[in-house]
Amino acid sequence: MRIFVTGASGWIGSAVVPELVSAGHQVLGLARSDTSAQAVTAMGAEVLPGDLNDTDVLRAGALGSDGVIHLAFVVPSVSEAATRTDAKAIETFASALAGSGKPLVVSGATLVTPGRPATEHDELVATGPIAARIANMRAALAAKEAGVRTCLVMLPRSVHGRGERHGFVPQYIATARAKGVCGYIGDGATRWPAVHVKDAAALYRLAVEQAPAGSVLNAVGDEGVPVREIAEAIGRHLDLPARSLPAEEFDGMLVRLLSTDMPASSSITQELLGWKPTHPGLIEDIEQGHYFL
Repeated sequence: MRIFVTGASGWIGSAVVPELVSAGHQVLGLARSDTSAQAVTAMGAEVLPGDLNDTDVLRAGALGSDGVIHLAFVVPSVSEAATRTDAKAIETFASALAGSGKPLVVSGATLVTPGRPATEHDELVATGPIAARIANMRAALAAKEAGVRTCLVMLPRSVHGRGERHGFVPQYIATARAKGVCGYIGDGATRWPAVHVKDAAALYRLAVEQAPAGSVLNAVGDEGVPVREIAEAIGRHLDLPARSLPAEEFDGMLVRLLSTDMPASSSITQELLGWKPTHPGLIEDIEQGHYFL
């Protein structure tokens, strides 16, 4: 297949593109800068210059490919302008692929379902702080009715691995270093779902190759890692104590992550596509030490 990938040089894309290439696919990667273009080329992909605001470029990329993987926007809490740009990109892809039966794989975020792990069958309700993002996910799935083999890959809050520099684990480590303590909120029993970036990449490949239209796929390796265990693992490497701190000690998104229990299951995804996470889990990955180099 010839697959058009947005966000090809980003954290997720830098794992997805090699996964696709190694499986024999041709990849066309969107790149908005010379640096990004060089990274895409180095991974064995062809470059399409442009960004998410260039709808003519997006349409051309989709029309000239056998499918699209849209990675350029995976952060669960972003500006209104970025969400509008993402919505327009999804609309452009859906229109370009209408009636073709070709795949459109769009990134989402695992849901929060109080009292139990989120599953692939949970309803996408556009409420709360990521309402606009969920509305975009729903719009992507709706493209199924127009003859697009669309699906969602729902990413957990931690997509970890060697080379991660801007995700939540590096943010947590930076906060611990600044405070001199690796803190958590309450008893630290709230849980993060997580996945190794290479396992996530394998799921994106399976999704574009074979996921049924309308599928929601949870890219989850660890169903729920207690925040206290994450803090303790980080503390061991930084030689810092891990202990409970008041919520006001933390900033922005990190407060929500540390205080919200958000386990998620991938059992339906694994059964549907035969996907099996094989790379290190979150704690094992932290213990390997590469985050602290």
